[in-house]
Amino acid sequence: MPSSAPPPPAASQFVPPASPATVKSPVPPVRTPGTPAAAAAAPPVSVPVDRRRWFALAIVMTAAFMDLVDVTIVNIAIPSITRETGASVSAIQWITAGYALAFAAGLITGGRLGDIYGRKRLFLIGIGGFTLASALCGVAPDPETLVAARILQGAAAALMVPQVLSIVHATFPAHERGKVFGLFGAVVGLGAVSGPLLGALLTEWDLFGLGWRPIFLINLPVGIAGLILGAKFISESKAPKAVRLDLPGVALITLAMLMLIYPLTRGHELGWPLWGHLSMVGSLVVFAALVIHQRRKALTDGSPLIELSLFRVKSFAAGIAVQLTFGVGLGIFFLVWTLYMQTGLGWSVLRAGVTGIPFSVAVSVAAGISVQKLVPRFGRKVLQAGALLMITGLLIYLWESEQYGMGISSWQMAVPLVVMGAGMGLIVAPLTDMVLSEVPKEHAGSASGLINTVQQMGTALGLGLVSVVFFGAISDRLVPEAVGPAFVDAFQQSLWWVAGVLSVIFLVMFALPARPRAHGESGPN
Repeated sequence: MPSSAPPPPAASQFVPPASPATVKSPVPPVRTPGTPAAAAAAPPVSVPVDRRRWFALAIVMTAAFMDLVDVTIVNIAIPSITRETGASVSAIQWITAGYALAFAAGLITGGRLGDIYGRKRLFLIGIGGFTLASALCGVAPDPETLVAARILQGAAAALMVPQVLSIVHATFPAHERGKVFGLFGAVVGLGAVSGPLLGALLTEWDLFGLGWRPIFLINLPVGIAGLILGAKFISESKAPKAVRLDLPGVALITLAMLMLIYPLTRGHELGWPLWGHLSMVGSLVVFAALVIHQRRKALTDGSPLIELSLFRVKSFAAGIAVQLTFGVGLGIFFLVWTLYMQTGLGWSVLRAGVTGIPFSVAVSVAAGISVQKLVPRFGRKVLQAGALLMITGLLIYLWESEQYGMGISSWQMAVPLVVMGAGMGLIVAPLTDMVLSEVPKEHAGSASGLINTVQQMGTALGLGLVSVVFFGAISDRLVPEAVGPAFVDAFQQSLWWVAGVLSVIFLVMFALPARPRAHGESGPN
């Protein structure tokens, strides 16, 4: 399943707002959409039954599926895009990292815009923008245009995705939401499994001689139908007391991430110039300015982009560190895995896509067992076992790659992929609930939105680090017959980096609560 996860995924999961109707989904995630504070923290209210609610649900679920598939579908086509467009190393990284960064920067603001101006309105604007950006991706004549279109696509997703669960809460009565969240879990799992395979098939089929472009153009009929049907069947709703926007906070966090990630992606190609090092150091100054601004914002009008008081909750601070680091590890692994199979081993895009199926299945099965059976009994030990399993899978993969070299087969990869997938499933499904378990209930919405944002930032950072851990190990001057072995060696070195990241995650998890509590119950204030 070559994809930019989470993942966490992300590779990661839909986070239902913290309410008595919340039901944990056993299906594993790719990444988490933002949850507006108003939707999460508001007390239960009587929701008028809308006869069109199931049509509305089908529309927002389709939009969520389209977004999830778009995240997982792109990496599998990266080698094809590179061959056709001549994309540079940094362009390859920005095709995926640009989306994640734009999504992360706009996620919380997108939720707040929906609270203020109407969730239906923002959903329609978001799906319209997403469809337009998909069209631009599909017709992009060069890598620069494709990168710009991907950034626009991520920004549109940041408007669309946070409205999905808000619309569900505004449309469905409390007693029906458990069933709805179960359906959302199924959609998330389907998106995780089908995205890479669908991308492989569309690229391999070369429809109308378009090569990789149908992976984006397939969004057009779906998006147009979503616009037309959404305007007809979705009811408008707003938050009774919406939190104000913090556009300076968004600008600061976006600037800080750009100052950090841009030099990472361009550094290898440019020979690591001085301005790149200065930019990365300067990003720390901008992050410090962001913290100062958020403190002032909290004192002046009580509507900061980031609720800094949450970091006084030890389990939440540790959870944010886990989410960020997990995103980094997955961002590195999924991109270099794709390059390893298609460029290093010379496999077809379809073979690479099929090879990832055992991983996807293992994630799904382990996530269901983790949430339903293991975490209620063993608590955080399950997540730590997941980290150790992922490390074990990486080490098996590393041994097999060294043992079989260029002759490794898909079935030989199945064992380490199943072990890694099982470990990931044990982590991603219960992680958000574990992180939120000691957060005061009134801050549950802000906390879940921040978790999702940090995870996307971690993914973008991991994708930026690919130029260091992977391309940094490859010579700039390779004869054609040396390309495959060089990519295989670079992949093996990258696995050590990912294993190191997971070791850090295992240690940080000791700060998570031993057992998850219901959100906000007995948590520190």
